[in-house]
Amino acid sequence: MVATVQQRPDRTIFGVTLVVIAVFLMSIQDTLIKHYSAEISLWQLFTLRGSFAVPLLIVAAIATGSRREIWSGAIQKWSVVRSALLVLMLAGMYASLPFLSLSVVAAGIYTAPVFVSLLSAYAINEPVGARGWFAIVLGFTGVLVILQPGTDAFSYWTLVPVFGGFLYAASNIITRSKCQSVTPAALSLSLQMTFLLVGVVLSATILWWPPSEVLTNSAPFILSAWSDVSTSEWLLFAGLGVFAIAVSMSLAGAYQNARPSVVATFDYSYLIFVALWDYLIFATAPSVSTTLGIMLIVLSGLLVLRR
Repeated sequence: MVATVQQRPDRTIFGVTLVVIAVFLMSIQDTLIKHYSAEISLWQLFTLRGSFAVPLLIVAAIATGSRREIWSGAIQKWSVVRSALLVLMLAGMYASLPFLSLSVVAAGIYTAPVFVSLLSAYAINEPVGARGWFAIVLGFTGVLVILQPGTDAFSYWTLVPVFGGFLYAASNIITRSKCQSVTPAALSLSLQMTFLLVGVVLSATILWWPPSEVLTNSAPFILSAWSDVSTSEWLLFAGLGVFAIAVSMSLAGAYQNARPSVVATFDYSYLIFVALWDYLIFATAPSVSTTLGIMLIVLSGLLVLRR
């Protein structure tokens, strides 16, 4: 007999452990991508990472006897829409990494709980409430503190991860309202296949219709053709493929074993990890305004989750 939501035990420590492992792996993955962004193109990364992740998921599906279930779930309409939103979000996030610190990018993405509240109110008719609206105002104040519009510190690149936060929120709303019956493995396969498809299509486009040299030099991570792949980079792509699967499975397990409000609260530990890697690897300490903005965003997110 399958346990209902009420019957299933609340394994809080296990769920929290899984989400911390997931965001820790995510922080390492994003640090590696930022480190290698001067040597490889974004679409090469998407293609080669997907080339490792998709076969691994297919083999796992065959081994567990769930091939048909996973495949049908992966190509379901809303699974594909969700994957497209996540790929667009991550493409923008990764594209901004050469221009922004990891901390700023992470702060932009973690505006997602604020956007979730807004979308919940207007897309699936879930009430926001006074505390929710206060959290929304607080979160956007944090964004403004980080972006500093109207000053010399402002960069249009900082808008990209904030838009990514909106896309991430939209994907979460779709997951909640349209993909509840789809297994985590199917959603992971759908996402990795979309990564692979987008990587192949855009790599071929740049190969056949290369942009001008001036344009390419302005954003080489996004517009350059494939570069030669060393042995260490092949290992990188294989590792990123494994990381992608581990992260998606760990997040799914976390939300299955503990209350979403608790899990999402510990999801914010990603901000701590990327700030640490920023300092240790890239020698970039967050500014006072960035730190204050991150604290406001985290506080707004916690207020939303406590609702």
